[in-house]
Amino acid sequence: IKLGDFTTVTRGYEDPPTYTVRHNGQQVLMLGIVMTNDGNIVDLYLKRRGWKETALNRAYFTALRDAPVSLYEVSDVQPGTSMVLRDLLSDAAPVTVREKSATRTLKQWDRIAVRVVPERLFHFSTALDTQGRHHWGPLAPAARIEVDLQHPALRWSGHAYLDSNEGSEPVDRAFQEWDWSRSPLADGSTAVIYDVEPGQAHGRRLALRFHPDGSVTEFEAPPLQRLARTGWRLPRRMRSDGPVSVVQQLEDTPFYQRAVLRSQLLGQEVTSFHETLNVPRLVSPAVQAMLPWRMPRRG
Repeated sequence: IKLGDFTTVTRGYEDPPTYTVRHNGQQVLMLGIVMTNDGNIVDLYLKRRGWKETALNRAYFTALRDAPVSLYEVSDVQPGTSMVLRDLLSDAAPVTVREKSATRTLKQWDRIAVRVVPERLFHFSTALDTQGRHHWGPLAPAARIEVDLQHPALRWSGHAYLDSNEGSEPVDRAFQEWDWSRSPLADGSTAVIYDVEPGQAHGRRLALRFHPDGSVTEFEAPPLQRLARTGWRLPRRMRSDGPVSVVQQLEDTPFYQRAVLRSQLLGQEVTSFHETLNVPRLVSPAVQAMLPWRMPRRG
């Protein structure tokens, strides 16, 4: 005898239910989703729906799958400007995050969970000086950062950049000053211009383009444009094919400045992050005496 001979069998909800689930006092339906032991939701999505995503999005999803979340402690915060984070899970050096909204509510010693998602990791490094004692290289020229705060409960995400400067001697033994900028381009690549000793015959200029596929190419840097001095009278320069305007001054100190600029590069109008370091000012006795007392920033 078959069940179908004397009853009807259908797929549906149990009625009456053996037990019910409520949320905030309302009866709800609970769904259980179980992934196979070797499964990954990102891989599953890319397999089934990856065809509709751009190459950049597919690279981002892949990086998101592999990026860990780190626990950071806020060791210093400049409201509306930046914060310094110390990784509690490793011995990595503290990182400075330029951000306006979360830094207005964060306090020193708050702890936050942060995920940095590189769109492409690079293993590129080059010397900045003729003796090869100072090297620079970007680890993630284009990345996304995701922050999950506990106190206060706040989440945000955005574009990020991570590089490394290393040296076997103090910076004042090799350099006087430099200008540096990075500019996201329309095709997803990132252009970086590093002007070491700008305008000097012995200076070195790097003009590099970091592509989404992991390749690095050189390009001809545009002419040097001089910008207005900062509030601390720090001279600065930017390479551009046209006029340069300051969109926002992020940091202004006696020896260092960082700003968002609008300029022209490789036939495009770009928004660039730009910084200038003046080494003689950094090592001057007056600045060294001010450093422990947290110099006021303008901007």
